[in-house]
Order: sequence, then structure tokens, then C-alpha cells
Amino acid sequence: MDFLQATWDIIWFFFWTFAFIAYLMVLFSIIGDIFRDHTLSGWGKAAWMLFLVFVPFLTALIYLIARGKGMAERQMRAAQQNQSATEQYVRSVAGTGGAADEITKAKALLDTGTITAEEYAALKAKALR
Repeated sequence: MDFLQATWDIIWFFFWTFAFIAYLMVLFSIIGDIFRDHTLSGWGKAAWMLFLVFVPFLTALIYLIARGKGMAERQMRAAQQNQSATEQYVRSVAGTGGAADEITKAKALLDTGTITAEEYAALKAKALR
């Protein structure tokens, strides 16, 4: 009987640990969303935070029901902004086309008269090396 009781105690311990960690993740997501929302006034943010401190479980449930759709939209918008910023950074670091791109840019400079034919030939030779 002691082995069975110990087994159930371990199972319950893992269950409640999982539930607590899941609750903390939801709580921190809500706190992040409160401060990410630019349409919510400072007083509104303060009220939500106050209720999250004193009545956390009920407030989290009400917040998810009342503002869950907006929360998802704000999170999606933030993810898209991060994705586009990452793509823009990679493009700026990686360059675009190697030798062909450098020759094209040099030809454009030659056509506008910014560089001479000799400078164009030197840039072309440098790009082809």
C-alpha cells in the first residue's frame, strides 16, 4: 500500500508542478501583453496589474476571455515585425549578388558619369578576381 501511495504522490507532484509552470507562463504572457498594448491607458494597465497581484487566477481567466483575441493579434504583429527585422538584417549583412552585382553597380556609376571608363575597368577586374 505504501508503494501505491508513493506512486500517486509522485504523479500528483508532477501534475501540480506542470499546472503551476503553465500558469506562470500564462501570467507572464498576460503581463507582457498589458505593457505591449498601446491602446490601453496607464490607469488601465495599473488596474490590470493590481488585480493580477491580488486576485491572480480569476484576473488571468477574465483577461484571457475579455482580451484574448487582441492579445493574439498583438503577439502575431510583434512576431511579424521581428521576422521582417531579421530578414532585413540578414539582407544587409549578406549582400545581394557577388561579382555580377558589383559589376552592375559599377556600370550604373559609369553610365551616370560618376566614374571614368578606367575606374570601371578596375572595378570590373577587382570583382572578377
